Amino acid sequence: MTKIKGIAEIVLNVHDLAAAVAFYKEVLGLEEIGRPGPVFLKAGDPAVSIPQLVVLVPLPAGADNFVAPRTLHHLALELAPEDFDAEEQRLKSLGYALRYGQHPVLPSRTMYVDDPSGNEVEFICGA
Repeated sequence: MTKIKGIAEIVLNVHDLAAAVAFYKEVLGLEEIGRPGPVFLKAGDPAVSIPQLVVLVPLPAGADNFVAPRTLHHLALELAPEDFDAEEQRLKSLGYALRYGQHPVLPSRTMYVDDPSGNEVEFICGA
């Protein structure tokens, strides 16, 4: 039996670091906790000893655009069920075209947007 407690970080390559940081901080509200090169953003419960992180790594100038299929399909961020509708409206008010789907295993609600580099971000809550 595994002793893994959860996912500690997801690392994303981005073409425009400033635009990616703005998206994850200003649109999604993640807290920047470090920038020694890559930008480290905290997601989830702030009381845990090892926080859940989204790490943004800038690609070199002139790097080719991503092409399908990509190594990372998407990342999913959990919302409380009572916050889902408000977050949906907030994202719409910011001009995001939301996409919807049905998780194949979990009873849930989902919606998707793309970050400035085209990484797909899912928002999910229990049904």
